[in-house]
Amino acid sequence: MSARPGEPAPHATPPHGPHPAPHENVPPEAPEPPEQRRVLTVLALSQTLSGAGLAAGITVGALLAEEMLGSTGLAGLPAALFTGGAALGAVGIGRVCQRWGRRPGLTLGYATAGLGSLGVVVAAAVGSVWLLFLSLLVYGAGTATTLMARYAGADLASPARRGRAVSLVLFATTLGAVVGPNLVGVTGDVAHGLGVPRLAGPFLLAVVAYVAAAVVLGAFLRPDPLRLARARAAEAESRGELEREAQGQSKDETAAGSEAAGAAEPANRHGIVSGAAVMTLTQLVMIAIMTMTPVHMRAHGHATETAGLVIALHVAAMYLPSPLTGLLVDRIGRQRVAVASGIVLLAAGLLAALAPAHSVPALATALVLLGVGWNFGLVSGTAIVTDAVPLATRASTQGLVDVGIAIAGATGGMASGLVVASGGYSALGLGGGVVALGLVPLLALGGRSKGEGRTTAADASGSAAVAVAPAAPAAPAAPAAPGERA
Repeated sequence: MSARPGEPAPHATPPHGPHPAPHENVPPEAPEPPEQRRVLTVLALSQTLSGAGLAAGITVGALLAEEMLGSTGLAGLPAALFTGGAALGAVGIGRVCQRWGRRPGLTLGYATAGLGSLGVVVAAAVGSVWLLFLSLLVYGAGTATTLMARYAGADLASPARRGRAVSLVLFATTLGAVVGPNLVGVTGDVAHGLGVPRLAGPFLLAVVAYVAAAVVLGAFLRPDPLRLARARAAEAESRGELEREAQGQSKDETAAGSEAAGAAEPANRHGIVSGAAVMTLTQLVMIAIMTMTPVHMRAHGHATETAGLVIALHVAAMYLPSPLTGLLVDRIGRQRVAVASGIVLLAAGLLAALAPAHSVPALATALVLLGVGWNFGLVSGTAIVTDAVPLATRASTQGLVDVGIAIAGATGGMASGLVVASGGYSALGLGGGVVALGLVPLLALGGRSKGEGRTTAADASGSAAVAVAPAAPAAPAAPAAPGERA
């Protein structure tokens, strides 16, 4: 039943706890739908597997290029290529998700990344630089898919829990991403036994990891979270129209009300730009410094395994703090965590610039701070963007945002080698820190994001519909894939 004018809606949950008033459109702690637990479990398993594949390019991509090209100046090219491939992948995956749902989009992305990983191994075996470049581009689809999976975790989440849903998916990447770099020696031995250069070993692991992740998603990500969220949002809208008619409104008035509501809820451009800027700058700084750290370490006599350990700690810091970051994003606000990201990245850049080249602990600490700053930026930026985009265009807009992130990563990866070749690793760290600090005035000038803590009415109704099982008959929705529940 609908409340009379001036009365609270039945069963309404008033804002409470540390949540700001902005969540007034939906209950701040609306119960999660039963399907959300299954979705998050499947995503967590696939992310654990894909993390190992992601770590291959991070750990030895620059070293493999340096070995094959014989040039430090071009050692950042692999990062530029696979992040450029991530940009292309984000476009394709976003469009597939928009049209057919998260399951086919993410499955296709990981399968493509497995093919690219195999191509890197073959390129190293035959010594083909051009095949290496092409394969790294295709391999980049894995980076795009690993990042875009976080959006799938938020599709069914209530607005007050989006930060935590995103962070759980990212957290699941930790195990594979940390184990992968520590298997550089083992996978190198396997590759050597197969007659392949040792540095291609981690890409052998990536083949298995990405294909396994694709199988898990293709078989078990049911129901599709985006399709289900859309279907239940449509059900909520249908019930709203029935209620308006029951209150005595004419069909013309009902249609006019629905039309006005839809027109009043465009995508929040300020939120999209703000969230995208946060994620783009953090990605640029993180990729640039991370890419050249193994090269810097090996140039000063450190073993490849030692560089792998530092990268493992960095990757752990990228994903391990996610549960805490998600809680902070939901409790104290997206913007504050985003500002903290810039400050932490500045500290990471300064420490990297000042750390003695022989000090593994100092370099490892700098890389850990780099990972934490990136994590703050990604989780907060993702929540800002998701708040700002209605369900109708969510997947395609998120894909375009991730294109910008990937382009920033490609720029950082390519520029990092040139900066180190001309000014040294210290110049790279200092420059990265200064760029990251730009987040603080950017967010301060932008003020409180219109998307923070507030959803569009359409999104709010969809979240409410997802949180509570519908009592009314389902409205017609997009047809489900064969054998799949909507």
